[in-house]
Amino acid sequence: MSTTAAPASTAAATAGTARRTHTVVESPIGPLTLVATDGVLCGVYMEDQRHLPARETFGAPDPDGFGPAAQQLAEYFAGERTGFTVPLAMEGTEFQRTVWSALQDIPYGRTESYGELAARIGRPSASRAVGMANGRNPISIIVPCHRVIAGNGNLTGYGGGLPRKRHLLALESDRTAAR
Repeated sequence: MSTTAAPASTAAATAGTARRTHTVVESPIGPLTLVATDGVLCGVYMEDQRHLPARETFGAPDPDGFGPAAQQLAEYFAGERTGFTVPLAMEGTEFQRTVWSALQDIPYGRTESYGELAARIGRPSASRAVGMANGRNPISIIVPCHRVIAGNGNLTGYGGGLPRKRHLLALESDRTAAR
């Protein structure tokens, strides 16, 4: 399964009049704050995440409007889901959206280096810029930035912290090995 991303123009067109809501769901890596713009998921944030937007930008609490996203995340953590189908509003620059879209093509249980990702999007000398865009991914887990590693195979940088990155990669590796 792949993630369905709303066209970038949708997010841009509604930015001025958009209604933001949020909810918090529990997960094995700590609470996750889900944020939506006009009912379309635009953020999945971890506690103490680097580049965490100001909480007042999350909008009003809405514990009922996130059923499909919350359910799919629960299934992912239970090892029952390898991809996501919730619509997404990818809010960022054109380059960031290109990187985030490419992240969704990294298969469950696999990793790719920053350099490989840069080459795959046609920007082979932009691995640092890819890393920066990766670090600004607002929809963690669903847009799997945790699957990107250093060229030498080491785990580097993760907005949610390396322990969480290790946990997510181990979860996927264990489930892939069990199949």
